[in-house]
Formats: sequence, structure tokens, C-alpha cells
Amino acid sequence: MARRDTLPDLARARVLVVGDVMLDRYWFGDVSRISPEAPVPVVRVERAEERPGGAANVARNCAALGASTGLLSVVGTDEAGDALARLAAGEGVRASLHRDPSLATTVKLRVYSRAHRQQLLRIDFDTAPSREVLADKLAEFEASIAEYDVLVLSDYGKGGLAHVERMIGLARGQGKVVVVDPKGDDYSRYHGATLVTPNLAELREVVGRWKDEADLTARAQKLRAELGLEALLLTRSEEGMTLYRAAGVQHEPTKAREVYDVSGAGDTVVATLAVLLASGAPLAEAVRVANHAAGIVVGKLGTAVVRPDELVADLAAGSSKP
Repeated sequence: MARRDTLPDLARARVLVVGDVMLDRYWFGDVSRISPEAPVPVVRVERAEERPGGAANVARNCAALGASTGLLSVVGTDEAGDALARLAAGEGVRASLHRDPSLATTVKLRVYSRAHRQQLLRIDFDTAPSREVLADKLAEFEASIAEYDVLVLSDYGKGGLAHVERMIGLARGQGKVVVVDPKGDDYSRYHGATLVTPNLAELREVVGRWKDEADLTARAQKLRAELGLEALLLTRSEEGMTLYRAAGVQHEPTKAREVYDVSGAGDTVVATLAVLLASGAPLAEAVRVANHAAGIVVGKLGTAVVRPDELVADLAAGSSKP
């Protein structure tokens, strides 16, 4: 891209998101007293919202940027699974949600103080899907690869990516870009992917603690080489993000912003990377734009999306500075 405040034709992008989906529920209310039963606040709930979470939030972000987006995952035969299917369709995502009657759809319930925009409590409900349903999903994944430019594997450690090694091999065998949002301490599962995107805590769990920036770079590059990755992107919260490739290191600092909520910021980064890459942008440019997208979304409450017009405005504001 010639100008730093423009975007490629994002409608060209075709992205398939595979991984662990969940339903994000939000209860908003006022806190006016402490419970007489225990030293905890009493929240009088006045409003409730539901949003796609996990891999579904990644897909939602891809669709919001204008990409043709597919979603492949497993949910339960329950009300939360029905809600996820409805919400995904409403966001313009073509979702194939396999139903597992033995599974309760993962739900994250967050309780917020409305007045202070502060999260007070989160409650998680989740179980792992059965092997039979995962096998069906793998077969559909293999049949769908040719339709997409970029595959995103969004791992939340809920069991939806039990066949991740096979998925990476199938996609790379067809020359597709594979972006992995990782989980856990065994990254050998992601060998051969194009790009893996850990945050600081996730990388530390794999490579150990580093002494300084030079030590961090050495450890990140060693991991990248061992996994056969084209690149490793480290997201660093208020420190921005750093891209490690064989050719060198690219750091994108973040600019000072008011942060309301970091929930789902990593999903937005992965989605923006995928859509930019699927639109033909070089990786370095995709990382720069994804850094702007992350800065925008942390200014919103809960899991949220970034629209192309917001990105263009933010890029323009950044490029106008000396």
C-alpha cells in the first residue's frame, strides 16, 4: 500500500476461523450496597447483552472488516448454542456449528458496574466436545480449505482444536496462510503454521522468563525456528507488538489511549491480521494495521469489533503526526 492511512480492498478477503467458540454474556447494573451475607457488592442488574466470544469473536471481527467469513466449531444442543448460531448469522458470519448433545456450550458471564464501567465478576461454564463431533469437524475443514485464503485457528484450550496438527498440515499443503492464536505450553502442536500470535504471558509459559530485550528476541527467534514458522507475533499490551522473522525484528509501539476493557483485544488483532493478509497486504503492513485495531478496541467495553472507517481514521491520525 502506497499510503499509510489507506486499506486494501478488504472485501476480497476470504477467511475461515476454526476453534473454540463461546457465548459472552454481560450483566450491567448499579452497586449501591454491600451484601449482609458476605463482604461482596450487591449488583442490581438493569441490562443484559449477549455477544459471540472466543473464535466466534474472531470471526465477528473479520466480518466487521468486510471479509467473507466462515466459522467452524462445536457447540452443545442447548440454548447458548442456539444463541451463538443466531448471533453469528446476525454478524454476517457463515457459521457451521456442529452440535454435541454431551456438551454444554461454553459461556462466560461478566458482571459490570454500569456507573464505573468496571468488571466485578466473571463466571465460566465449559466442557470438552466429544471425539466423534471433532472428527466430523475435521472432515468438513478439509473439504472447506479451498474456499478460503487464510485459515485462523483460535485455540482457547476447550478441546475444539484436538486435531490442530492435522489441520495445519492440510491447509499448508494447499498453500494457505495459517494464523494460530495459541494456548498452553506445548507449541509443537502448531509446527508448520505461517504465524503464531502469543501474548507475553503465553510466550513466557513456553520459553521461560527472559532477562532483557535481547534475551527475549533470542528466545522468540529460537522458538520460531524450531516450529518452522514464517513469523511469530508477540502482543505486548501497552508496549505494542513485536514481529519476529528470519529477516529480523519489527516493533510496533502503541500510542497512549484510555483503556476501558482488554477483553477480546487479541481476537481483534488476529482477525485484522488475517483479513489484511487475505486482502494481499504484506505481513509487516498487516501487523501495523492490527496494532491500530487493538488500540481502538480496548477503548470499547467488552468484546467488540473495529470497522474499516474507524481504522482508516486512526491510521490517518497516526500518519499525520510528525
